[in-house]
Amino acid sequence: MDGDDHRGRDPQTYAIIGAAMAVHGELGYGFLEGVYQGALEWEFRCRGIPYEREKSLQVFYRGEAIAEYRSDFICYEQIIVELKAIQKLSGREEAQIINYLKATNLHRGLLINFGSASLQYKRFVFNLRKSAKSADVNPYP
Repeated sequence: MDGDDHRGRDPQTYAIIGAAMAVHGELGYGFLEGVYQGALEWEFRCRGIPYEREKSLQVFYRGEAIAEYRSDFICYEQIIVELKAIQKLSGREEAQIINYLKATNLHRGLLINFGSASLQYKRFVFNLRKSAKSADVNPYP
């Protein structure tokens, strides 16, 4: 869990985490992911958090759209919110959201796990510098 206080730096992320805490406080753990997704959508509506559920996002490779994936939520038109209902988050789930951020050109993400006794969440910020795009150029055409 990312224990930083996001209120000052990122009030949008803080609002999403607060909604997730309310859901976990009410439902606890043990439900399937879809139950938490529905409850979190309800919280977003009540709290005025703008969201799109299961939005289709293009995945880019070297500047071209090659596939798409459906996010659990996109909040504030710029934050990927991925939900899990598993015992413990692992590097696999973290790698997944990092790859979604890289591939969609979005810069903030939240990984939220409702599957343990305490709500788990991790905040991700991805900033790809412009100069790093040169890594996509094949020096040996």
